Amino acid sequence: MAEALENIDTVGETDHPRRHIRSYVLRQGRVSNAQLRYFEGMMAEIGVPYVPAPHNLDTVFGRCAEVAPKILEIGFGMGETSATIAAANPQNDYLGIEVHTPGVGSLCKLVAEGGLTNLRIVQHDAVDVLREMIQPGILSGAHIFFPDPWPKKRHHKRRLIQPPLVALLASRLKPGGYIHCATDWEEYARQMLEVLSAEPLLKNTAPDFAPRPEYRPLTKFEQRGLRLGHGVWDVVFRRR
Repeated sequence: MAEALENIDTVGETDHPRRHIRSYVLRQGRVSNAQLRYFEGMMAEIGVPYVPAPHNLDTVFGRCAEVAPKILEIGFGMGETSATIAAANPQNDYLGIEVHTPGVGSLCKLVAEGGLTNLRIVQHDAVDVLREMIQPGILSGAHIFFPDPWPKKRHHKRRLIQPPLVALLASRLKPGGYIHCATDWEEYARQMLEVLSAEPLLKNTAPDFAPRPEYRPLTKFEQRGLRLGHGVWDVVFRRR
């Protein structure tokens, strides 16, 4: 059963946050026994509780950004890509944001099995986390892979990639920091390209769409889609 989320707060950085539209629907999805076990066992260790106050990510990870760049991921799903990237890049620290408990439990399991020490999780709405917890100019990168495309036109307002969110995210990047989005919906890809191109703090790293960076692994779903002739589009912009 889905819990519909209506218009509540528009992304803003005022003392009185304006109403914004949630880009997700909370679903009462089934949590497996393994997911629940790892969720309960690992979140005390790698979970970062949401509080409406700035967090020092150097303290969260136990090492400074000069040694280990801090990279944010919004909406990591079941966490396979997050865990693969973190394992392949131990020199970086990764903070994943996800609202759904099955996905959080799944990533907790992958972290435990892989012995990963450079990945932390916030289970909360990404806009709140960005606005309240992440300080300006501290992120070296941000990943948004295959966000919900909300394909019906009347639902496009719920898409995550909108000008206010991109402006907020860009403000949290260091100069030279990047935003990397990927989608398998061409129309959404073009919206991503348009929105990021319009943000004055950002500059495209490619003439339009970017080649898939090596650090982003192909998922099983993506590989199947490519075999069937479906497209995948990557968009990578850097902070000026």
